[in-house]
Amino acid sequence: MTSLDNPAPAQSRTDHQPLHHEARDSAAPRRTRRMRRTLALTALLAAGALSLTACGGDAEAGQGDGKNGQAGADAAAAKDASDAKIQVTSKDGATDASINDTGVKVTGGKLTDVKLTAVDTGKDVAGAISSDGLSWKPGAQLERGAKYKIVANAKDAKGRPATENATFTTVSSANSFIGSFTPDNGKTVGVGMPVSFNFDKSISNRKDVQSHITVTSSSGQQVVGHWFGDRRLDFRPEDYWKAGSKVTMKIDLDGVKGGQGITGVQSKTVSFTIGRSQVSTVDMNTQTMTVKQDGKVIKSVPISGGSPDHPTYNGQMVISEKFEQTRMDGSTVGFGGEYDIKDVPHAMRLSSSGTFIHGNYWGNSSIFGRTGTSHGCVGLEDNKGGGGDTPAKWFYNNSLIGDVVIVKNSPDKTVKPDNGLNGWNMSWSEWTAGSAS
Repeated sequence: MTSLDNPAPAQSRTDHQPLHHEARDSAAPRRTRRMRRTLALTALLAAGALSLTACGGDAEAGQGDGKNGQAGADAAAAKDASDAKIQVTSKDGATDASINDTGVKVTGGKLTDVKLTAVDTGKDVAGAISSDGLSWKPGAQLERGAKYKIVANAKDAKGRPATENATFTTVSSANSFIGSFTPDNGKTVGVGMPVSFNFDKSISNRKDVQSHITVTSSSGQQVVGHWFGDRRLDFRPEDYWKAGSKVTMKIDLDGVKGGQGITGVQSKTVSFTIGRSQVSTVDMNTQTMTVKQDGKVIKSVPISGGSPDHPTYNGQMVISEKFEQTRMDGSTVGFGGEYDIKDVPHAMRLSSSGTFIHGNYWGNSSIFGRTGTSHGCVGLEDNKGGGGDTPAKWFYNNSLIGDVVIVKNSPDKTVKPDNGLNGWNMSWSEWTAGSAS
């Protein structure tokens, strides 16, 4: 085939060929040249079309082009790519990202900088790259239901850069659940203190939720969980905690499905210490309280319990709160306007329904140790304002949250196990029957 760049060789002319024949056909080469130019342009346009579609993934595009083709350029770029591989724990586009475990990791290199930004506010979230350069974490828990953008950069050993971008939204309040729990980390509590969770949403997947909360004791006591309904989960051993032991609670609920459309967001470890053993027994027949520490009687205190019309619950009750002074309004516990004392001293809660052991400055001293006069509480002699050396002040100062107060010989029923932290009023077989694991 001939082309403009390679003209056909001139034909030799014989004697019998007329010279005017060449002149008559002189227009033919011009038409041929025009046609050849058109064919060449068409070929270039076709080649351009292949180049435009090469990024579309045609397996044969660019073959035969060698180093100068797009495929060759891509291969060369890939060959020189950074060895650093960045992973953002929250996937790009996620709508249920963790508020605790969002972070960045890298292999084959080290992180150089990471920027996490709250999209709605434009505020950067502070964080830190680990000392070995292999990970990054934010300095604080992320907000629930918030959208974030992260840009992470790293370099490999040859200084070649790598970047990873992701935009994600953390799990919303509507689609997540949390558990408020007691006791708090680092506290020293009494031997009766259970671990108690109250969830902000109903839990239908109780087995998985319970299995992601583990409670262990240095005493080696077996600890079992018990569900009170679908929002409360308590843990305790068969008998009171051993004095001086350390209890550790590991909460690993982040990402755990609690039910239809709700996911846990908590991840932490909490530990507390069991103090000396103090168990106080209130006998309504004698209107006295016997206080034992580590099994030995240390004091006998006269009390005034519930009146015949308003008796005190029987049973094992755990001190769940302490107040040097508090208001007690009968209307909040179903007694109408019978009383409203705004400065009750040395008050310690025994039930969520309003049973307290507290100081009483308004009653005559003759009632203590003799007769029950309260609306169900256990009263100890005290002074207005809580001053002076009184039985109520002594007991308050020598009590811990988690100490046990046992009431016996009252005409009332036994306090319900879920009325306060009072699960000790269930047998061990009843307690373990309420476990989901």
